Amino acid sequence: MKRSRHSLYALKAVVKVRGLGAIDRRTVAGQALIRWRRELIADLGGEASVSAQQEALVDVVVRTRLFVDALDVWLLEQASLVVGRRRSVVPVLRERQALVDFLARVLGQLGLERRAKPAPTLGQVLAARAAGGGDGEAPPGLEEAT
Repeated sequence: MKRSRHSLYALKAVVKVRGLGAIDRRTVAGQALIRWRRELIADLGGEASVSAQQEALVDVVVRTRLFVDALDVWLLEQASLVVGRRRSVVPVLRERQALVDFLARVLGQLGLERRAKPAPTLGQVLAARAAGGGDGEAPPGLEEAT
């Protein structure tokens, strides 16, 4: 059997034991996972608008995607997915599908549409302008609000 070069197996083992904080950001698989997590948070409106419950669900989604990706790699390395005299599919294929269904359910709970970041309030804009020296230019990040 061919050894995988993208470190998905090692990443899966570490995450299973120590959680998402243990992801080695130097590996390709780790970088992709962290990038996807950041994209999910951004799609939910950014760090400031994501509740603790949503963040926990995002971590579950990221971990589940890691497991699905690991199963996909393993399944694609197999010579055949049909086994036995009854010619049935390997049982791990059903487990993978259950994980994908779970992933879809949790993503549905988070919402499948992209959410805009909340606009700054008038007080925030005025405070930012006052802090910026009052030169008439909007501080970075508030250009579109003025």
